[in-house]
Amino acid sequence: MDQTGSGLHKRMEALSLQASALRDALQRSEENTDSAVAALDSFDRHVSAIEASIRPAQVRAQASTMANENIDRTIETAEAILAQFEIVRRAEAVILRCPHEDLKSFLEAVDLLKGVIHFFSSNKNFKSCEGVLNQVNNLLTKSKLKIEEEFRQLMSTYSKASEPALLLDCLPKLPLTSEGNSESVGEQLSKSFESATYRTPILIPPRILPLLHDIAHQLVQDGNQQSCYRIYRDARSSALELSLQKLGIEKLTEDKMQHWVSSNVGTWTHIMHITVKVLLAGERKICDQIFDGITFKKDQCFAEVAGSSVMTLLGFGDVVAKSKRSHENLFLLLEMYGLMHGIQSEVEVIFQGNFCSGMREAALNLTKSLAQAAQETLLDLEVAVEKENSKTIVQNGNLHPFTIEVMNYVKGLFDYQSTLKILFQQPQSGSETESQLAIITMKIMQAFQNNLNGKSKQYKDPALSHIFLMNNLHYMVTFVRRSESNDILDGDWIQRHRKIVQQNANQYKRVAWAKIFQTLSVQVTGGNSSSSPSDVSSTGVSRTVIKERFKSFNMQFEDLHAKQSQWTIPDQELRDELRLAVAEVLLPAYRSFISRFGNLIKRGRNPHKYIKYSPEELDQMLGQFFLGQ
Repeated sequence: MDQTGSGLHKRMEALSLQASALRDALQRSEENTDSAVAALDSFDRHVSAIEASIRPAQVRAQASTMANENIDRTIETAEAILAQFEIVRRAEAVILRCPHEDLKSFLEAVDLLKGVIHFFSSNKNFKSCEGVLNQVNNLLTKSKLKIEEEFRQLMSTYSKASEPALLLDCLPKLPLTSEGNSESVGEQLSKSFESATYRTPILIPPRILPLLHDIAHQLVQDGNQQSCYRIYRDARSSALELSLQKLGIEKLTEDKMQHWVSSNVGTWTHIMHITVKVLLAGERKICDQIFDGITFKKDQCFAEVAGSSVMTLLGFGDVVAKSKRSHENLFLLLEMYGLMHGIQSEVEVIFQGNFCSGMREAALNLTKSLAQAAQETLLDLEVAVEKENSKTIVQNGNLHPFTIEVMNYVKGLFDYQSTLKILFQQPQSGSETESQLAIITMKIMQAFQNNLNGKSKQYKDPALSHIFLMNNLHYMVTFVRRSESNDILDGDWIQRHRKIVQQNANQYKRVAWAKIFQTLSVQVTGGNSSSSPSDVSSTGVSRTVIKERFKSFNMQFEDLHAKQSQWTIPDQELRDELRLAVAEVLLPAYRSFISRFGNLIKRGRNPHKYIKYSPEELDQMLGQFFLGQ
């Protein structure tokens, strides 16, 4: 019994010393409170009382075992209480420092203080420790403010505008367009959407993200979800708006927006591409990372972060979609439609959830509006082409500027054929390419031909009219043949229109050369009885008639040469073919005429006055036709 009493005495002495040291530490603490010290004083008095009650037990060997057990429990409780006071003392030292010095220790200290609250709150017999609870609650209040300020500081420090170079560096490196590739840049970008790999930009340094996650988790646990929400939303929405400004997008009035889009639609598609595929994808990622596993309205928060910037961007697109229909805007509409269709899957992923439904619907509505505007513009183009009524007359029968304009326009359609097939919901390949796109293209070509026929009637010389049609239709056929778009206008179409070109060439020969060919054709009638034998050829045709024929031939040929050397056939192959076709008829007929009647002229005076050209000289002069000289 003496040994037991001695052990209890030692434990009580240690307990008393521990309480005394803790009281001294609290008195030195910056957060010292009278209530906490009073609690320890009370605790000290309890210890003394315990000691007083123990002494008789040490003397009385016959004390019951139950009394000893009660004493042990009392001492254990006192030790547990002192341990909680020690936790408060150590946690206080951490809380008084700023979280950024050691966030992990700070958050651990907060958890320890919450454990102290739970310890005392779970035992109603610790009424004398209310002062400690007040102190702990004060420390927790300070910790909440400091944690909130730390979150604000971190979000402010690391929510800066992204530099365009950083965002551009996240785009896939596409191969340069080859000269033989007829696709537009927009078409190539559209095809890259499915296979290309985009890098996520570093909007917040990776080492900071875990800190933000832990702080956000603490804020939500502390009931500060609204502060967390507001701080994150304000910081990231500001950074996003500044990033778009650096890319070239600002909030404008509708009038100013219309002016901006008309001259910067290429910029818009580029910015929209970067914003969705890179910038917003990055914003969604950091939002998911920071609030991962936290009961937090992250979808709603992201919607408010992105909403203003996204709606501003889509507003620029709406201005174009709702603008007055004009075929000059078709390729802008196709470029924008191709982009919006290409990012549709990303839009569904990035703007998931009910709170982002407005942005999803706005993006989808813009895509539909652009599609409708492009379809209507394309369908109206047929009428516009046929009704084009410029009074410009190409005097030498050369290519009309309208021909080049229409073919460049059709080339643009061919460049966008993948987008157009999507627009008209046609397969990318296969037997169904006699599609809406093919039908519209053929109608445009037919409207163009009708327009050319009208323009050809402005020429007073029918031969020049056919040269004009031949030149312009040949340019159309050659353009289609070289465009490698046989899935839109097939070989049969090309062959049919080559025949039309040839028909105009034949019509030219008939109209321009029929009369001169008649000059070289002489009907033999048996001779003229009034002429002397020396004035009549062996065929019975008089020299006078032959002279007139040569004179008429010379005059007509010189007139044709003077006029048609001013005319132009720009395609060398077509020019050579037409000269050859004329020469193959003219030169044999001329040689035959000289062979039959040349001697009759040569026996008379001044034969060179009538036989002015040899067949070789005629051939040489034919070589000067259609050069526009």
